[in-house]
Amino acid sequence: MTNSTLGTGWIEVICGSMFCGKTEELMRLLRRAEIARLRTAIFKPKIDVRFSEDHIVSHNQLKMESHIISHASEILPLSERAQVIGIDEAQFFTDDLVDICKTLALRGKRVIVAGLDKDFRAVPFGPMPHLMCEADYLNKLQAICMVCGNPANFTQRLTKDSAQVVVGEADMYEARCRNCYEPPEE
Repeated sequence: MTNSTLGTGWIEVICGSMFCGKTEELMRLLRRAEIARLRTAIFKPKIDVRFSEDHIVSHNQLKMESHIISHASEILPLSERAQVIGIDEAQFFTDDLVDICKTLALRGKRVIVAGLDKDFRAVPFGPMPHLMCEADYLNKLQAICMVCGNPANFTQRLTKDSAQVVVGEADMYEARCRNCYEPPEE
């Protein structure tokens, strides 16, 4: 593929708290690319096996087949023929994901990355802050606060586990607004 086939490559980032629709938006954009007959490649980290081992899956159970990878470095060889690359749960990758996305964009590819911008402590999560700075397009989604119903930008962990990465669902996390969010005790 040359740049003239697709045009200039770029990076799109979809971010927000848990339950805001990041994966659903990623899938919507990838489905549109497929309708346009563009070749896609979809990736998710091996650590995320909540719904499926070989698909990205939204909370409302929409799903798309994906490559399961342990390291971001696996993306380059697996996406050579793709024109549009989707990466879900990007916060679980290391910072080398940023350079990989930049390389793909420079090769004329459209790179769509979805992930949590902040962890349960409300601090920047993984490579997401750097990806947000590199993004040509940035879409920060909001969830609905599970306490008061206002727009929510925070992920509230409901357990006492203090590790940054604890893969879970509604049994362990809630979306919260700034007023209802309760920072964890240190």
